[in-house]
Amino acid sequence: MHMSKDNTYPTFRKIALLEGISYIVLLFIAMPLKYLADMPLAVTIVGAIHGALFVAFIAWMYVVYDRHRKNLTWVIKAFLASIIPFGTFYMDRIWKKEQEGRV
Repeated sequence: MHMSKDNTYPTFRKIALLEGISYIVLLFIAMPLKYLADMPLAVTIVGAIHGALFVAFIAWMYVVYDRHRKNLTWVIKAFLASIIPFGTFYMDRIWKKEQEGRV
């Protein structure tokens, strides 16, 4: 497989960005709406979207791990980034360097 034609990293990074955004929206918009404004539907909707993006993130994390021969440390860091608010935004700088072959 030619690395230049491999869309694994760009796809993973896009999913990670969307997953990170959905997590922030869930934590800082939907949950306050639920508990402070009695609007539980916000968590239902945003939670479902975030859940789907989290599953996609985990699946693509495995694809990157497999295709790019990442180690368990990489997997743990990626997983932690997905459960720490703003984690995927921080890790994107590293993933961009990896994608470009600068790491």
